[in-house]
Amino acid sequence: MAMEYTEEQLNNFDKTTLVQLFLVQQSQLKDIDQKLQLLLEQVAVLNNKRFGKSSEKLDIDNQICFMEVDGNIVYFNEAEAVAALDEFDEDKVKTKGKKTKGKKTKGKRASDIQNLPVISVEHKMTEEELRTEFGEDGWYQLEDEIYRRYRFTPMKVEIEEHHVGVYKSKKDNHFKKAEHPAYLLRNSLVSASLLAGIWNAKYVNAAPLYRQEQDFQRMGVNIDRADMAHWTILCAERYLSIFYDYLHEKMYDYHVLQADETPVLVTKENRTAGKKHYMWVYRTGKLYRDKQIVLYEYQPFRNASHPRNFLKDFQGVCLTDGYQVYHTIEKEREALKIAGCWTHARRRYDEAVKALSKSNQKISLAYLALKQIQAIYREDNKLKDLSAEERQKHRQLTVKPLVDAYFAWVKQHLTSVPAKSKTANGFTYSINQEKYLRVFLEDGEVPLDNNTAEQAIRPFCIGKKNWVMIDTIAGAEASAIIYSIAETAKANNLKPYDYFEYLLTEIPKHMDDQDVSFCEDLLSWSDKLPAKCIKS
Repeated sequence: MAMEYTEEQLNNFDKTTLVQLFLVQQSQLKDIDQKLQLLLEQVAVLNNKRFGKSSEKLDIDNQICFMEVDGNIVYFNEAEAVAALDEFDEDKVKTKGKKTKGKKTKGKRASDIQNLPVISVEHKMTEEELRTEFGEDGWYQLEDEIYRRYRFTPMKVEIEEHHVGVYKSKKDNHFKKAEHPAYLLRNSLVSASLLAGIWNAKYVNAAPLYRQEQDFQRMGVNIDRADMAHWTILCAERYLSIFYDYLHEKMYDYHVLQADETPVLVTKENRTAGKKHYMWVYRTGKLYRDKQIVLYEYQPFRNASHPRNFLKDFQGVCLTDGYQVYHTIEKEREALKIAGCWTHARRRYDEAVKALSKSNQKISLAYLALKQIQAIYREDNKLKDLSAEERQKHRQLTVKPLVDAYFAWVKQHLTSVPAKSKTANGFTYSINQEKYLRVFLEDGEVPLDNNTAEQAIRPFCIGKKNWVMIDTIAGAEASAIIYSIAETAKANNLKPYDYFEYLLTEIPKHMDDQDVSFCEDLLSWSDKLPAKCIKS
């Protein structure tokens, strides 16, 4: 507590005492000012997280923004951002002999609709209408005027009634049935097409089962959410889990993987009900242009045992966000190397800059740190089209000097900022993670950041905002499997619905197989996939 002195007491102090008193007060004021600045920074950071834009770009223009408000994702200005109404005027119709204003991408409309089926709709005048307009035999027909419009058919549900021929021998009691599709679940109305639609709605479009139940009811169809959940868990476990395990083994063939995790609430698990559980995601490195694999894994805890088990047969580099458990398992395995994420290194500085007034942002150390990391990204992005070997060579020549300069600068300025500030946090993070942040310089297959893993887990994060929680562990495990198939399909330019339907049709045919080699033909990049699964 600060001492208080009267004017009379101060007048009786000698010069030496007054100087000492002033120095003490000055030190106290400096400490108070630092604490005040930290509090103001914390308030600004919290306000930005709640009300600000989520992007970490230095210059933010023409972006669709979303933010979290009270734990919910809120989209705003989406229609305005997407529509770009200032670039479109319905009166500026292209007519013969007239030029329209504004830029139009040549051939874009034709490209947009080239793979869609065309339904011809005729609009003709009757003979009576023509005679009234032109008189008897007073006309001849010109070439039709043609215009095109999208036709949308809302979801509909029909009953497929399969009539299977049954035959009996005249000589004995031998019976034979005609070939017919395998059923998913005995004595159930569920089909591959219906379940694919339910999964596509939930795991791709983030529509929870209760909303789908409401949609079905509005269509006059009584499909209960409990039935949908039952079908989902049983079919994911019975059929898709086989393919999931096959993809897991395939993942070990890659040199670089990326990993991330996010919490999820599971309400009906006896030991840990109401506690945070976790959905982990592992995916092949983003520098691999094709044959991508994305796998989710549900686990009730966040300790090292889970990545240790998932990566037990993996030999290569795993790119992560700096979570310590990965560093722990790296020390246990000679064949495993952990790489760090530069996006996480810059994130602290981004928060520090956003906490400052606009007049002070560009003169701050946090902004200078961002500019240096931006320069690293700029140089590395120039190498994206090179082979891994060439990329590694050029990184040593052009990127490594920038990385060396950055770490030297960070260590030089570490003590010049308040110890608990966001900027200091950024400095400390970079220094502690330096070993892992430098891994990409030595390996041309390792990306700069873990953004693609975060993007892969984002559909789950958006989905859980809608359905809030998962009731059971069985539901969480089923969700992990289905999300894996959906994201793998998307990463390989497939249509998730058609791919789901295809897998649910083909896998039941092989339930009596002694091995899983049939899965090779089901892979997202297989040339055996039907054309309808492939996004044009």
